[in-house]
Amino acid sequence: MGLFSGKNVLIFGVANKNSIAWGITQALHDEGANIGLSYAGEMLKRRVEPLAESIGVTFLEECNVLDDAALDAVFAKASAHFGRLDVLVHAVAFAERADLEGSFVNTSREGWNTALSISAYSLVAMARRAQPLMPNGGAIITLSYYGSEKVVPHYNVMGVAKAALESSVRYLAYDLGSYNIRVNAISPGPIKTLSAAGIPGFRDMLRYSELASPLHSLVTPEDVGKTALWLCSDWGKMVTGQTIYIDAGYSAMGIPYGVLDAEREKPAE
Repeated sequence: MGLFSGKNVLIFGVANKNSIAWGITQALHDEGANIGLSYAGEMLKRRVEPLAESIGVTFLEECNVLDDAALDAVFAKASAHFGRLDVLVHAVAFAERADLEGSFVNTSREGWNTALSISAYSLVAMARRAQPLMPNGGAIITLSYYGSEKVVPHYNVMGVAKAALESSVRYLAYDLGSYNIRVNAISPGPIKTLSAAGIPGFRDMLRYSELASPLHSLVTPEDVGKTALWLCSDWGKMVTGQTIYIDAGYSAMGIPYGVLDAEREKPAE
């Protein structure tokens, strides 16, 4: 018997085998969960379909999270397929590349609306539809990043969207607590994913995070999956409205002396 045997889980946001959402999917599947997956756009189907088949997933649906009718359809199908949901995983985020490459002050109105709607409002929209499918309570988790709290160059409007996402987590936790539904965010350190590839200077972010974190390590999707197991199971039954950092301690740091020391120790050119 696994930790999630008999539990039904709906996961939005798997893009490929390197996705953080896929790390969460594998962790939940390994503990016996019945998994349903939703992906964004026909272009991702060829990547996600083999992953779904590899773990025996039979519920696989495309969904444009900007389209309320599409969301209604996916949750209606999930209700018919599973009967009820125990866990909802929201791993959806997007910003236009142009709004990440330049200065934040030049963020377009359209880019702002796109980033906030896809990356933050979609959690609210999904939670509203998931609540009736969780009559026995449940858990909802989403993915954030430290750029929601501190400035990360080139993260720009996505940082604002993640800040809105984390605030939404707290308000949803309050609203849904009376239904015994817990809502939390996981904030991992930088991980090589398809979406991260669109952030200018991402390789520098990886190197800096590894040098500056107390553990001097990079986080993996598997690390995030293990945290999701805790948050979504009875092990985390008293945790809601929180943002949990999984970043090798990077978010605890002030002045990154470790980075300065590493620079000093470089051999002279």
